[in-house]
Amino acid sequence: MRMYAQWFVLAGVVLLLAVGLQSGYGAGFGLYEGSARGNALGGTMVGRADDPSAIYYNPAGITQLSGMQVMVGATAIRPSTTVKTMTPAGEVSTESEDNTWIPPHLYGTYQVVDNVWAGVGLFSRFGLGTEFPSDWPGRYNSYDAEIQTLTLNPDVALKLNDQISVAAGVNATWFDLTLKQKIPTTPDYNPATDIDAKMTGDAIGYGYNFGVRYQPLKWVAFGAAYQSEVDEDVDGSIDLGAWDSDASGDVTLPSEIQLGVVFMPTEKLSLEVGALRTGWSSYDQLKIKFDDPTVLGPESTSEKDWDDVWRYQCGVEYKLSDRLDLRVGYTYDEEPIPGDTVDYLVPANDRQLYSIGCGYHVKDWTLDLSYTYLTIRDRDVDARMDDGVLPSKFRDGETHLLGVSLSAKL
Repeated sequence: MRMYAQWFVLAGVVLLLAVGLQSGYGAGFGLYEGSARGNALGGTMVGRADDPSAIYYNPAGITQLSGMQVMVGATAIRPSTTVKTMTPAGEVSTESEDNTWIPPHLYGTYQVVDNVWAGVGLFSRFGLGTEFPSDWPGRYNSYDAEIQTLTLNPDVALKLNDQISVAAGVNATWFDLTLKQKIPTTPDYNPATDIDAKMTGDAIGYGYNFGVRYQPLKWVAFGAAYQSEVDEDVDGSIDLGAWDSDASGDVTLPSEIQLGVVFMPTEKLSLEVGALRTGWSSYDQLKIKFDDPTVLGPESTSEKDWDDVWRYQCGVEYKLSDRLDLRVGYTYDEEPIPGDTVDYLVPANDRQLYSIGCGYHVKDWTLDLSYTYLTIRDRDVDARMDDGVLPSKFRDGETHLLGVSLSAKL
């Protein structure tokens, strides 16, 4: 058993190093890909919460897991979109660069005594990757934006009785930011004379989380989970080529409330519906302070005024045999960015996600696979020339997501 545990931990570390701590494409800059099974079920793992990824969705559910269990995996995310900008020369259509982001996940749970469990997870809740050609018309707002995060989350869960379990945990989130844009130097906006501006920074912030699961009857269970805000005090630098300066700013990662109810009319069939509330209103502005004020002044403030939004989800799982589970899910994801502050860092709108997947069991091992197609509603954007935003149309936004997870009972 110890040999298997060591092998699994080593495999997880290798996976994290291999794929990198990369970013993705969610509402705002949220990520919701906690496991391949969760992806296939549209995120409806709050009521179920019956595998190691419960650490991500609802840690109270780990009281359903006997002994030691582990899971490792990742989701490949390949987004694309087209932005049509109106310029003095007419409408210009620009496609985003082809990139694939691969946020990983790693979980472990252990039953300490009859009614106490411990667990730990390593995963990404937030990420962003939006890149356009460096000479595109919207370059004075942004041509490359990346946000990467990695969260370490230990939890303790208690089984109060046969119906109710609760859990609590703390978490540390590493946050890394890279933003690139151009600054014009001539009245004709000649790309050859632009100044390249690059800002980088990172931070570690801390938060906490709670979870509860209540199963009054064999065929129904309720789940709820809460993740606190995380304040990130970002330190970094800004580089304009001939001038650079240390810089700092504050970013508050939003709180999340997840709710789910799962119905299990038969031993083979389960259906869960749920909702997730993300408190994006905490992202009201982005203020950057410069140590050297000679070029850009002492600070720069960009108003954001994002809205709190809901994510509605449902998922069905059917046990076709002792070895094979089939899954399908659907999600409607609201966009938090209002029209008067939307820009090219997140050229998006409300999303719909259609998911399928399966789980294959061999003795104490399970391989989960998922595929999700995400489509983004078209959006028209008014000009804000002071922010480098032209009259624009966001069109043909879509993302393909392929997930894989491997879990074992050790």
